[in-house]
Amino acid sequence: MRILVLAVGKLKERCWKEACGEYVKRLSGFAALETAEVADEWNADKDVALALTRESERIMQRLRPRDYVAALCVDGAAMSSEGFAAFVEESVLQARERLVFIIGGSHGLGGAVIKRADARLSFSPLTFPHQLTRVILLEQLYRAFKIIRKEPYHK
Repeated sequence: MRILVLAVGKLKERCWKEACGEYVKRLSGFAALETAEVADEWNADKDVALALTRESERIMQRLRPRDYVAALCVDGAAMSSEGFAAFVEESVLQARERLVFIIGGSHGLGGAVIKRADARLSFSPLTFPHQLTRVILLEQLYRAFKIIRKEPYHK
């Protein structure tokens, strides 16, 4: 299984890089995982619509026609860890080339990305910084594979 986590913006702080690195390492035994970043708009607060359009263009350039795309959105489907594991397992079966998770920047995701998505997911009605969302996604992917394989996960 090939999985791509595509995020707007860079991980700058060491704590986020280390946390993501740990889960990427753990996931290496379950899937061919790639993480990638597209640049965020530096003046996004001045023109949110333009920023979302430009970020969406960068995201769309990274997607392939046969990707199964899950966009992380505040209005997406909420689920338990077990439900997310079932989603991952089902998505693996549906994935035509890669399973791609997309994390937006500070203003979310543009309409073109939302329209392209095969699924929309929400980890919480709370707002998280996109760096933390990346850590949460990677941790939940790791947990999902442990659940799918019926292996213990230390809480």
